[in-house]
Formats: sequence, C-alpha cells, structure tokens
Amino acid sequence: MLLAVCLLSEGQKLYLHWSHKIGILVSLTFSVVATAVLSDLWSKEWTTLLLSFQVTAPYLHVGGVLLMTALAWPIALHFFRMSSRVRRGLLVGVYLTVLSALCLVPLGLYSPCIKEKGTLGPAPALIGHRGAPMLAPENTLMSFEKAAEAGSEGLETDVTISFDGVPFLMHDRTLRRTTNIHNVFPNRSDTSASMFTWTELESLNAGAWFLSHDPFGTAGSLDAEDRLRAGNQSVCSLQAFLQLAAQTNKLVIFDLYRPPRGHPYRDTWIQRTLEVIQNESSIHSSQVLWLPSDLRTLVQETDPELQQTSGSRLPLEELQSNHIVKLNLHYSSMSTELISEYAAVNITTNLYVISQPWLYSLAWCTGVHSVTTNAPQLLATMSSPLFLMQIKVAQLSW
Repeated sequence: MLLAVCLLSEGQKLYLHWSHKIGILVSLTFSVVATAVLSDLWSKEWTTLLLSFQVTAPYLHVGGVLLMTALAWPIALHFFRMSSRVRRGLLVGVYLTVLSALCLVPLGLYSPCIKEKGTLGPAPALIGHRGAPMLAPENTLMSFEKAAEAGSEGLETDVTISFDGVPFLMHDRTLRRTTNIHNVFPNRSDTSASMFTWTELESLNAGAWFLSHDPFGTAGSLDAEDRLRAGNQSVCSLQAFLQLAAQTNKLVIFDLYRPPRGHPYRDTWIQRTLEVIQNESSIHSSQVLWLPSDLRTLVQETDPELQQTSGSRLPLEELQSNHIVKLNLHYSSMSTELISEYAAVNITTNLYVISQPWLYSLAWCTGVHSVTTNAPQLLATMSSPLFLMQIKVAQLSW
C-alpha cells in the first residue's frame, strides 16, 4: 500500500492484476474488522494507552520533531520535482502545518513526571496482589512469604467462607483454575468453592497448576527447591494468612465474598470473618484495611480500630461520615488532582493492579500512596521513576 501511494504521488499509473485487487480488498476488510474487534476486546486498555502518553509525551514530542526534520530533505526533493503549483502548495502546507502543530504541542502537554527538582514524593508502598503471583501460586502461604521478602508493605487477597465456617483464600467462584479439584472431586468441579468443608479443601493441591500453566512465564526461573515447594502448596486459611501478616508486620486488605443461598453462613459471613481477626489470630486490627462495604456500621462498632477502606469514589462528605481513611481504586482513576483532593482530608489512595515499571513511575509522580502489584520483586528495585524530567530540561527540549 505504501509503495502504491509513493508511485501515485510520482504520477505513475498502477497496472494491477485482478488477483492484486482482490488481495488489497481482502487485506483492507480484514484490517478494518480486526481493528473493530480488538477495540471492543481491549476497550479497557485504551485508558492505559492514554495514561502512557502522560509519561512518554515529552519524548514522543522530541521524536516527532526529529522525524519531521528528517523528512524535510525528501519532501524538498519531491517539491522541486513537482510541476503543479497546486500540489506544491498542498505539500508545503501540510508539512508546515504538522511541523507547527508539533512545535506548539508543549503548550497543552501535561505530564506529572515533569517536576521541579526536589518535589518528587516518596515511592508508593507495595501491596502484593494475592502475594507474589509471579514467584509462587497465588493466594498461598508461599506467595505471601515471597511478597514479604520482596519488600511489600501490605498483602492483598480474597476471602471465602467454607461450608463449615472456616474463612479461606480463593479468588475464583470455583476451585477449577487453582486446584486439582478435577482429580479429587471430579463430579464437583463446578460447585462453588464455599460449598466445600475445610477438611475437603485441605485435601486439595493449590500449587501444581502454577508449574503446569505458568501464568506469568516465570515458573522456569524458580530453583529446584522453590519448584518443589510451589508444587506442594495447599489452600490457605484466613487465620494462617493473618498470622503471617502479624509475624511480618504487614498490612492486609481483602475482598470478602458472601456465600451463596443455602450456605450456613450466608447471613453471618461478616461476623465470622471478624471473629477470626479478633479471636483466632494475633494480628492487630489497625493492620487490617477493611474493604467490604456490607454492614460497615456494624463492623465499625464491633472493631473501631480497623482501617475503613472504600472501593468506590464517593463524595468526600460520605467518605468522612463512614470514617474512610483509604481508597482502593483501579489505576485508570489516577490523577494528581484527585489524589491531592483526598489527601487534603487525610484519605490516602491505593491503586490496583500496577505491575509495569512505567505505570508505577506514573503513580509515583502522581503522588499515589500505595499500589497493589503482581510484581513487588520488580518494582521494589526501582530507585526513581522512569521518564522523570526536570522542568528546565523540558523547556530546553522545546
């Protein structure tokens, strides 16, 4: 297509065979359909793309100007070969318009990573998303131990209540993805995880899938001892998780799933979870970022030392009336204004799930207090944000 455009711009005719015409039509149709399908499938990723421009925009701008400068010579050569004044004027007009627009881009450019020297805040604290799922099977004791060793200040998980009232860690509704349920209870693989007793859950292997499926492509980097240990992990109880957090002095945050109808603890799942926190573990209540919004008033009355955390962007008045001290939001909500607005009333912000160094850099520059991540072992090694640029340097590049 590019070659055809170049030939047409030189005034040469295209002598296409009918097969070429069909090929071009098929290619164009496929491209349009593929773009539409991918745009729908990756609709949530457009936000990520826009955020990436905030950290890369100054460098993209410089690259754009250099590209236009490099094109100046071939465009000038093409200009003098043209015989039509109209085409000459159109070519020069388009080139100068694009070049002028590029030169004026910095006037509307915003990047939180363009800062005065000394104004950068501390790095966001790291909260291990289901532990360190790149180094061990998610939601297992090994995974949380790895997250703590990597420097995480907090641990994130998902809590479900077993049929006999034991809170345990499981993200999915069923046990199919992260256990060997199909081998142990083949006729119950589609049954809700909360409909199993704790004895049944303890009989399952919760680590072998990590080695066979290798969800992050990192299982091969484990040494022999870690591979053996990962393959023998079992379903983790909330009590064991809280004990580990207490011993390592880590914060914890978790989603709490209400059991389905017919479950003995369907209406007392909140109270049962509070019992484990208060009576069956040594964790201090202030280490718990309480995220579930159900029965929040009851929870505050039962244990006022829990750090009330909201997963929704509510009005400030409502947040303060509910004694919210932290927001847990998706990273697409990231903005300096929003973070500052909440910080002004002593509400900190945690963003999830941030595992890429460039996205962590943007959160750092924006002033985010903490992030939930799949890669604490990677982000903990960063000494400064990527793409950080002083205002003087940005002005000089302009």
